[in-house]
Amino acid sequence: MQSENKEAGSLDMKRPLVVRALRRSNVRKKIAEYLFDISPSCSYTSEIAYNVNTTPTNVIGALRGMGSRYKEDESLLNLDLVEERSGGKNIRLYGLTPFGKEVIESLHRRQ
Repeated sequence: MQSENKEAGSLDMKRPLVVRALRRSNVRKKIAEYLFDISPSCSYTSEIAYNVNTTPTNVIGALRGMGSRYKEDESLLNLDLVEERSGGKNIRLYGLTPFGKEVIESLHRRQ
């Protein structure tokens, strides 16, 4: 019970960082919205890139962080918006977390 409260509290603290990260990067926002649209399914890097009209390198940067262009602390994985799942041998799939789904729903309500 107490660990659930701690987790909810840490997610509430991350919420302003999440909103800022999504505002700063159109690619991050498009990826999160695409994963929201296909939820509860997952997708792999090149499929995400195709559907959001960007390169796989940009998708990896937005998901995991990459140098100064995509800061690791603002990556979708680090912000708990997206989770990485194993799809077999050397296949990484990405899907929206419940927190990520909640954030995207709240963004849609504001529009």
